[in-house]
Amino acid sequence: MFPTRDMPSPSSLFSAYASMAASMMLVRSMANELIPHPIRGYLLSTLRYYFKPRSPQLTLVIEENCGMSRNQVFDAAEIYLCTKISPNTERLKISKSPKEKNLTIRLEKGEKIVDFHEGIELKWRFVCDETEKNNPNGHNNGQRSEKRYFELTFHKKHKDTIVSSYIQFVLERAKAIKDEERVLKMHTLNTSYSYNGVKWESINLEHPATFETLAMDPELRNAVIEDLDRFVKRKDFYKRVGRAWKRGYLLYGPPGTGKSSLIAAMANHLKFDVYDLQLANILRDSDLRRLLLATANRSILVIEDIDCSVDLPDRRHGDGRKQHDAQLTLSGLLNFIDGLWSSCGDERIIVFTTNHKDRLDPALLRPGRMDMHINMSYCNSHGFKQLASTYLGIRGHHHLFGEIEGLMGETQVTPAQIAEELMRSEDADVALQGVIKLLKRKKMEGDEVEDVADQNKAAIQKAKRQKLGNKPRRSGRNIVAKSNRRIRKFL
Repeated sequence: MFPTRDMPSPSSLFSAYASMAASMMLVRSMANELIPHPIRGYLLSTLRYYFKPRSPQLTLVIEENCGMSRNQVFDAAEIYLCTKISPNTERLKISKSPKEKNLTIRLEKGEKIVDFHEGIELKWRFVCDETEKNNPNGHNNGQRSEKRYFELTFHKKHKDTIVSSYIQFVLERAKAIKDEERVLKMHTLNTSYSYNGVKWESINLEHPATFETLAMDPELRNAVIEDLDRFVKRKDFYKRVGRAWKRGYLLYGPPGTGKSSLIAAMANHLKFDVYDLQLANILRDSDLRRLLLATANRSILVIEDIDCSVDLPDRRHGDGRKQHDAQLTLSGLLNFIDGLWSSCGDERIIVFTTNHKDRLDPALLRPGRMDMHINMSYCNSHGFKQLASTYLGIRGHHHLFGEIEGLMGETQVTPAQIAEELMRSEDADVALQGVIKLLKRKKMEGDEVEDVADQNKAAIQKAKRQKLGNKPRRSGRNIVAKSNRRIRKFL
């Protein structure tokens, strides 16, 4: 038989617990008094590090934006993962535009995808966080901002393989998919719902204009095409001479001469996306930089009606106070066009349009900012024949062409006005008769304007003569007497 031991009573257990708790409280109090707070925090974090069980998994966070510019890995992952949809996926976003061949599939927030690379299992997760958006004063303005990112989780021992091989594979595969299903995009500004405050939104660019359908002078059209083709082939040249790989164009001329159609033709010719930048919607130079950095390579940035888009402070007059008060400045725009910021991107074209070239600041017009100036003038005989071929299918000569070309030499009419008349009928004779009536009407209006101008000029000259005739004439004697009085007064 083993000797029995008396079990401790509940009261003794409670006393031991109370004594131990009191001792721990005393030690904690002494530690708080003797050990400084930074050292206590360091000791606690060290203890947690050694006693916390370590996970063998590593998670890479791929955010939508990289500083002020887009994260190419995020964009590539968004395209690549749509090809890895599994039966286990529960929610997807799906869309299709009229010109797209296939459906566009994107992950809904919270969805997960499992992928394999060289026998390594990789787990993707799409995360979308929404937070209340505050104004600069710290008050909530009722809007919500959105932050999107991917989480890529795998075993830690495969980190080098994933970073050096798998990520590059995703980038290359996404580029191939995008090239196969490329649809040109028109991007416009939306400031109402974005993590960074400003954001581009896009729709498909379905403008059918091409250089073959433009009512342009053949020599000018060929010059533009050659300049564009030369630009896209000279990446190494721009790098060798130390210039940013970009090109600036100024399209100027009266309204209705085809400036917007030329931009669409340039985009279709180069297969470049278009970014429509409306300066009136930009508040600060910092917003402008953020937007321009978010534009993709191989794109056309369009600033239409630059002379009246926004009242940018003029640097020529040295108005320091005005420059200081303005948030969006001409200097900020110029610095991105050809300053240090212009190197943040490759293969970009910047197109400015204006109806009044003479109103532009000379700082905008010099080479390096607006390299090629393209005058979109009134319609001439070449432009008319191109329009007749496009709208009516007339490939050769028509018996009404001679009369139309004669009238076009006596008046000014835009390609848009000619095109409007040609659309009124599919019968070539009826449509061309409408063009003749338009040209005759424009000529009569021009003659009336000239007559009114001549009458106004004659009236002004007559008023000047009458004003001179009503002046009292001074005789030579009066002039001499007046001069003598001035001399005596001086003496």
